[in-house]
Amino acid sequence: MKNMIIPIFFLFSLLFSSSLGSIQDFCVADYSAPQGPAGYSCKDPAKVTVDNFVYSGLGVPGNTTNIIKAAVTTAFDNQFPGVNGLGISLARADLAACGVIPFHTHPGASEVLIVIEGTLCAGFVSSANNVYLKSLNKGDVMVFPQGLLHFQLNAGNTSALFFVGFNSPNPGLQLLDFALFKNDLPTELVAAASFLSPAEIKRLKAVLGGTG
Repeated sequence: MKNMIIPIFFLFSLLFSSSLGSIQDFCVADYSAPQGPAGYSCKDPAKVTVDNFVYSGLGVPGNTTNIIKAAVTTAFDNQFPGVNGLGISLARADLAACGVIPFHTHPGASEVLIVIEGTLCAGFVSSANNVYLKSLNKGDVMVFPQGLLHFQLNAGNTSALFFVGFNSPNPGLQLLDFALFKNDLPTELVAAASFLSPAEIKRLKAVLGGTG
């Protein structure tokens, strides 16, 4: 046993010395360099300024004159270079009366929401198909686990505003309705996979811009 202590101690010393030696204060996104699986390359620290760590886009209301009566403004790494590599990001959602953020997933992050104005009906569906649904008012906070289908609906008669945070600089997004109906899959295939009628699928494809 004693003979094992020194090699194990040496191994951990190498691991810790290597990890500590590679620590950086930040990795501001370099948009001029190629983007890899781990995200953007790091900008030369000599060229980093305080403006790289400040983003004003979330202070502007989004345009809700669209089919879902909602707008989402993101502060992900492709808009906000300072969050690159930090494991965080933010977004703003504006919902007109009856506005909705349809069922969607974020494959790369969990989400935490705080209501600023209005009343929301929000919920998610677990992988066991259990539904977690709640009416949220100003100041309420709700979390949505990574990868699970969730939605937010304006349940009031006035505009609603909420902010969300993610534990990733780019959480990813897939809207369920778009995945099903904003594509060129043949209607017959979508019908077989979704149990919807071909007529309804064609109607939804026409609304959302799909073909087939």
